Amino acid sequence: MKQLLTIACVLGLSLAVAQRPQGQGRPQSINITGTVYDQETGQPLEYATLVLQSVRRPDRITGGITDSTGKFSVEAVAGQYNVRVEYLGYKSYELPNQNYRTSIDLGRIGLGIDAELLEAVEVVGERTTVELRLDKKVYNVGSDLTVRGGSVTDVLDNVPSVTVDVEGNISLRGNESVRILINGKPSALSGLNPETLQQLPAEAIEKVEVITNPSARYDAEGTAGILNIVLKQSKTAGLNGSLNLFAGQPDNYGGALSLNLRREKFNIFTNTTYRYRDAPGNALFEQENFNSDGSTASFQDEIRNYQRQSDGFNTNIGFEYFFDDSSSITNSLVIRNRSGESETDIDFSNFDAARNPTIQRNRFTNQIGDDETVQYAVNFIKRFKRDGHELTLDYQYSKGEETENSIINEVVLGENVMLPTEQTINDETQKNQLVQMDYVLPFGKESQSQFEFGYRGTFNNFNTDFDFGILEDGILDVDPDFSNELNYKEYVNAAYAQLGTKYKKFNILGGIRMEASDIGIELVNTGEVDNKNYVDWFPSLFLGYEFSEKEQLTISYSRRLRRPRSRFINPFPSRSSNTNLFQGNPDLDPTYTNAFDFGYLKRWDKVTFNTSAYYNRSTGVFQFIQQETGDFVEIENPDDPGNPVLVPVQRRTPINLATDERIGWEFTTTYVPKRNWRLTWNLNLFQQNLRGDYTYTDFQGQEITQNFDADNFTWFTRLSAKVPLPYQVDFQSNIFYRGPTRNAQSENKGILSTNLAFSKDIIKDKATLSLNVSDLFNSRKRRSEVTTENVFTYSEFQWRERQITLSFLYRFNEQQDQQRRGRRNGNGNGEDYEFEGSSK
Repeated sequence: MKQLLTIACVLGLSLAVAQRPQGQGRPQSINITGTVYDQETGQPLEYATLVLQSVRRPDRITGGITDSTGKFSVEAVAGQYNVRVEYLGYKSYELPNQNYRTSIDLGRIGLGIDAELLEAVEVVGERTTVELRLDKKVYNVGSDLTVRGGSVTDVLDNVPSVTVDVEGNISLRGNESVRILINGKPSALSGLNPETLQQLPAEAIEKVEVITNPSARYDAEGTAGILNIVLKQSKTAGLNGSLNLFAGQPDNYGGALSLNLRREKFNIFTNTTYRYRDAPGNALFEQENFNSDGSTASFQDEIRNYQRQSDGFNTNIGFEYFFDDSSSITNSLVIRNRSGESETDIDFSNFDAARNPTIQRNRFTNQIGDDETVQYAVNFIKRFKRDGHELTLDYQYSKGEETENSIINEVVLGENVMLPTEQTINDETQKNQLVQMDYVLPFGKESQSQFEFGYRGTFNNFNTDFDFGILEDGILDVDPDFSNELNYKEYVNAAYAQLGTKYKKFNILGGIRMEASDIGIELVNTGEVDNKNYVDWFPSLFLGYEFSEKEQLTISYSRRLRRPRSRFINPFPSRSSNTNLFQGNPDLDPTYTNAFDFGYLKRWDKVTFNTSAYYNRSTGVFQFIQQETGDFVEIENPDDPGNPVLVPVQRRTPINLATDERIGWEFTTTYVPKRNWRLTWNLNLFQQNLRGDYTYTDFQGQEITQNFDADNFTWFTRLSAKVPLPYQVDFQSNIFYRGPTRNAQSENKGILSTNLAFSKDIIKDKATLSLNVSDLFNSRKRRSEVTTENVFTYSEFQWRERQITLSFLYRFNEQQDQQRRGRRNGNGNGEDYEFEGSSK
């Protein structure tokens, strides 16, 4: 009830602020027309831009683009404007302080070529694929050829400092505790698991912001930092958009439509995508079992093949209405629907201590799943007279449902002995609500100081209903030992305040955030209930020094946490394999981290260099341990029925394992040696020291204390090169290598993968044809060794095999170079210094 009252108050306030005073008339609309042409040839210039900037409110900009005949017609509110007509590589035409009270025709406007500007613009357009700043990295998706036709995880896997493992788990600087935001807010679009995030198409993404040390404005969740995925929404006047069609091997095809209609009083936008995907994968487990005296007891080899097919539909529809020059409201609706079928074929081969074959069996799992998410969001913004002085209000509601139904058959080969058929049914639902208010007040001379405060309430409810049993004659006999229903509640009320100022070359921003967490866990079938309530304070401090416009330095600190959720706390064991189980731990506590960062940025004419050293100290870190359960899978031996084969069952589960210290250094450098060339190199090295002891009672009733101390030095590097080829073809290649890693019980080998792409603009630069290959050498595999007291396991896992994709992108009323210029006009060279917490 309290949540509903809060929501009602926020919506009421937004309507009250947004309502126009009675008696105030609607501003007069006028039309501004004209024709733009090339002064040298006299030919019309299509896609030239008319920019209308309000003299009274410089932050209010509207305009339009020319058609194929060079003509433009823009509807605007009568008033005083700075007028500018631009075209890539041409000198701009400017008319300052124009007072337009009635419709006007500006006539024919000739633009002359600016050779120096042409060269500079091309370089900037190439450079801004990755915009480097002291506080964040902004990755512009549209410039990357290798992700076309891909998903959001393909995009993230090319972002500096970010890695995506073979299962789709995302890490920042080698740490999986990263917070994923959509348009600056938590979202159901990030899904219940990594597979859900993979359904969000790359075509829907405009850019990704990497924030390694967030300020008090942001959620404290995510000890590694925040990845903010910004979805596309055009601001260009008129109707514009693009259509992207793609197909690939293994079967991967679909399309994405992006549309935007901008008028003086409103903006309508949509991004809609359909994708069919076949994602084959494979895995290998080689297990050696030992007796209590250390001698070998037996062996088991396990070979898995995965066949996964999915149909995914995503649409994002939004409507933005401008009440006046200072206030607007945006409503948006996101619908995502996915259905799929997954087949897992496992061959088991068992051997005695001398590695003589004893038995072979096959386990086949057929899983059918459906996933649907609906999200509604409303945003209101009020801008006041002083630039940067604004109030924003947000409300967001989402509901997601995911169902998985699996049938598991197992047969002992040779004698064709059928084991009982197993069935699992897993239903997951989530309902999430968000209420948020942010207020920003600039003050002082030239608004060099800024005060900010806000509130965010997130109210999330998760339900998982899992049934496992034996299927006989179409009837499921549920096994209560492996079936249960979990209710998880996470309510977080947060408030923050921060103050920043700039004095000469110094910048400082300090803030404090309070989060009150109410966590509830209920195991319905067993009646177990666990409630946790805690209040935490999260300070942050940022210090910056600007040597010049091209050289800056920053030092920052923040305190953060990681809450356990989803599969980490779900106590229901997985049943893909009956000898290697994964089981969540509902008793997990949060992990807390103190993060320090020292950054330096230097820019030259053709080179940009960004580096940082960082130190994180975390307590209560989640680590996965592997234990023998004491259970054995008994398999009838056709050659010796009196002596069945016994295979020990192992369980992998997360625990809070003491402390984790990480100290690291990374750099990213971009080199643009000549026009249309770009080379980018990212390197991250870090030392991880894990300290902790774990005590448990084994299946024989003995108390066992294990030491899991581990020191691990590892690194990863990414090299990207984009160069022009003959016949105006662009080529791009990305090479990624992640070094070996170790944790409490396992050692992971290094991984090398290579992506490449070719691209060519066609149909008078209105369309682009691209061919890309993901994992060229099919080498993206996780190889690891796990050692417990009585079992040693070597494993290989490849989630998705090499993918080849051909895509065709057609643009209407927009152009490739036009997009580059829009980014240039929006933020200069895309690398200006700003407070990390001063903008969304």
